[in-house]
Amino acid sequence: MRAAAFTELTGPDGVNIVERPTPEPDPGEAVVDVEACSINRHDLWILDGDSAMVDPSDLPFVTGLDVAGVVSAVGDGVTDLEPGDRVLLCPNQTCGTCRFCREGPENLCESFSLYHGGLAESARVDADRLIPLPDDVDATTAATLPTAYLTAYHMLRRADVEAGDLLFVPGATGGVGVATVQLADVLGVRTVGTSSSASKLDRLAELGADHTVRGTDPDALRPAVADIGTPDAVVNHLGGPYTDLGLNLMRRGGRMVICGRTAGGTSEIDIPDLFLGHKHVVGSTMGTQADLERLVDLVAAGDLDPVVDQTFPLAATDEAFATMKDRESLGKLVVTMD
Repeated sequence: MRAAAFTELTGPDGVNIVERPTPEPDPGEAVVDVEACSINRHDLWILDGDSAMVDPSDLPFVTGLDVAGVVSAVGDGVTDLEPGDRVLLCPNQTCGTCRFCREGPENLCESFSLYHGGLAESARVDADRLIPLPDDVDATTAATLPTAYLTAYHMLRRADVEAGDLLFVPGATGGVGVATVQLADVLGVRTVGTSSSASKLDRLAELGADHTVRGTDPDALRPAVADIGTPDAVVNHLGGPYTDLGLNLMRRGGRMVICGRTAGGTSEIDIPDLFLGHKHVVGSTMGTQADLERLVDLVAAGDLDPVVDQTFPLAATDEAFATMKDRESLGKLVVTMD
């Protein structure tokens, strides 16, 4: 089978198509013929050599978390799947024995990690991580859900927002940002989204953003957002200076949920404002398999229409990463099999 492998950690030019043996399932596993797999900033960090998870000794490395396709084979002990089933992979990998696996939520697992290997014609996965796909949810749409939309959905739950609340989403035209705006709209939560691109903000408004602000400078964004209102919560996938910006804007007792570091891995914050304002800063990674099942239901019901910016054949996976690196897209980039 073919796979799009990272052969060098040098950016998009480090992606090459390689031949690998078609996998066979071990007990408890299934093999999925991949139809679609979206890419994420997580993958690009690895490709750029900006992740401690992979080093040159691990090359060639096949990434790809967000797998949708058709079961081609199942291993011993798998009784609830059979070849021909359409499925979506929840990429969470957990130990199953720690207190968080026992009591939940599973994404707090002490050994939490993520599946990689979906940028290939076939993927061997844990069978119990596969979610059935309804006939009216196509593979490309399904492949947008497991990272960006799952992360956004779980963050909204942790932000404890409800209909009528005002949510601040800096960098709202990235994958998690777009997902957050769309899901907030489903929940009746009002949003303020920011971006450097006027055209992207116009599209974001069409997707449900109630207010948009153009710009990236936290000092300029602060008064512009404050003129709109006082956010009840912040979804922050940027980190860096946007952490202090969100805390400063947020109401007393508000809640900021952070999932990323695109703008920087460290933040300086006003400690007195934090404790005197009874504000909360909450970390969040991915979500639960039950969260992902709920997202599939929302798509099947027509309540959520994930945004696919472009699709690429497997042979053009390097172009998909170059497009992500250029930051010109709005919505998900999905690799599809020929």
